[in-house]
Amino acid sequence: MAIRINNLRLPIDEPIEHLPLHLSRVLEVPLDELRQWRILRKSLDLRDKRSLQFVFNAQVQLGENEAAVIKRSQRAGNTQIQSYQENTFSIGELGKDPLRYRPIVIGSGPGGLVTAYFLAELGYRPIVLERGTQVSQRIRDVKRFDEGGEFSPESNYLFGEGGAGTFSDGKLTCRNTGSDVDRVLQLFAECKGKQSVIYEHRPHLGSNRLPAVVKAIRHRIEAFGGEVRFQCRVEDFIIQDGAIRGVVTSSGIIPSDVVVLAIGHSARDTVEVLLKRGVTIVQKPFQFGVRIEHPQELVNRIQYGRGLYEQQLGNADYSLIARGNSPVFTFCMCAGGYIIPSVSSEGYFCTNGMSLSRRDSAFANSGLVVTLPTKEFGSDHPLAGFELQKRFEHVAYLLGKGEYRCPVQLANDFLADRKSSKTVSVSYPRQSIGADLREVMPSFIEQSLKEGLPKLDRFWRGAFLKEGVIVGPETRGSCPIRIPRHEDSRESLSIAGIYPVGEGAGYAGGIISAAVDGLRTAKRIIQRFAPLN
Repeated sequence: MAIRINNLRLPIDEPIEHLPLHLSRVLEVPLDELRQWRILRKSLDLRDKRSLQFVFNAQVQLGENEAAVIKRSQRAGNTQIQSYQENTFSIGELGKDPLRYRPIVIGSGPGGLVTAYFLAELGYRPIVLERGTQVSQRIRDVKRFDEGGEFSPESNYLFGEGGAGTFSDGKLTCRNTGSDVDRVLQLFAECKGKQSVIYEHRPHLGSNRLPAVVKAIRHRIEAFGGEVRFQCRVEDFIIQDGAIRGVVTSSGIIPSDVVVLAIGHSARDTVEVLLKRGVTIVQKPFQFGVRIEHPQELVNRIQYGRGLYEQQLGNADYSLIARGNSPVFTFCMCAGGYIIPSVSSEGYFCTNGMSLSRRDSAFANSGLVVTLPTKEFGSDHPLAGFELQKRFEHVAYLLGKGEYRCPVQLANDFLADRKSSKTVSVSYPRQSIGADLREVMPSFIEQSLKEGLPKLDRFWRGAFLKEGVIVGPETRGSCPIRIPRHEDSRESLSIAGIYPVGEGAGYAGGIISAAVDGLRTAKRIIQRFAPLN
């Protein structure tokens, strides 16, 4: 048995090395009786700007007298003390059904990499197929594009090793908890991450650290006998008698009876082929909107109240929601970050945000999105959401003169239905251009934003709109389709042996949720099939 201590509050300038002293104090035991301790969760309480505090949950092991300590000290002020049973991670028993061929994992984003990692670890020797390049080459291609170079259709912000998450804020947050989440966070920490991602409330790596994590996971997959093939695009699926029998790639045919679809939210061409081959695909509501950018100094002032905290805590982030008929909420907030061109094909434009580990740019940006219901798609076709995305992304591309300039507009000008005429400075790496952003969104989104923005402005006492610049569109916050699967086996409802995973299949909304989805699918495959010899 262990002890869990919840809601232990310490000043932000208290060294973390002093935490054992405070644990022994609230437990009323000598310091040397703490055999082991570890942080379960660390968060920042911003409610009292005069005295910000870190809030800790921790696990402690004492020894023989733990029950007596719990009974004596169940509450010390606002701190709660209780018995604790740690979540135990388990893959389960290995299956017995024989595999004729190596499993295939399509996509090397977090869902695909984590699926492949756990398959490889237990001897299933998966083959990962990635249409893009290795992350080192991908970084060079993205840098060249940012500097005004040509767009690379298979090596960009969305395609390539690590998937779309490689160039993002690097947040490792997840709404779910449990041993599967803990195991994924542990894997990221082991693979060139940092130990604090295991317990921080809003863990963050940054786009400069994520490539090292991605490469480290790939190297582990290869060391366990798996294989990652780059610039290998899946072009078709071989289906016989309602089951997958292999895939047709740009490098040839690969037979397999187990194919994991971890294709990400932007592999529209792959989804079109799946639909033609009889895989059931349905519409799903998705997030659509814009990005809003402010000076980072303003965000720090709003969140912290005074400059001293900025030096101690780094640049501040935020999370806001304006409730109404169609709630408007911030998404993927990038403190000290940059607006980036989230582009996956020629002739289209949309935005996203990213930040480096130091979060040290002068700007703060966030997605500002609304959940678009399927009734607004304009068609019952399964891929109508993709067509809607493409329509407005193409308009944005044309507004940018076909040069991937970023359409920008002052927030107050958007509310007043006027195009911003003066030059607006934003963090976007290529050129920006003044625009009327109503042109890059459906009327449903326009009206929802106009209803929600004044409400958000009240949270910041008039500063949200006054200093806000919006850019857009933001169309890739989630995927407008779902590939239905059996709840237990996690196989496609329509084609046996296909396992839809992650954001592109409609089952995740971020790096960790996609990775956890991949882990749980790996478990089902492992529990059904025997490892390869």
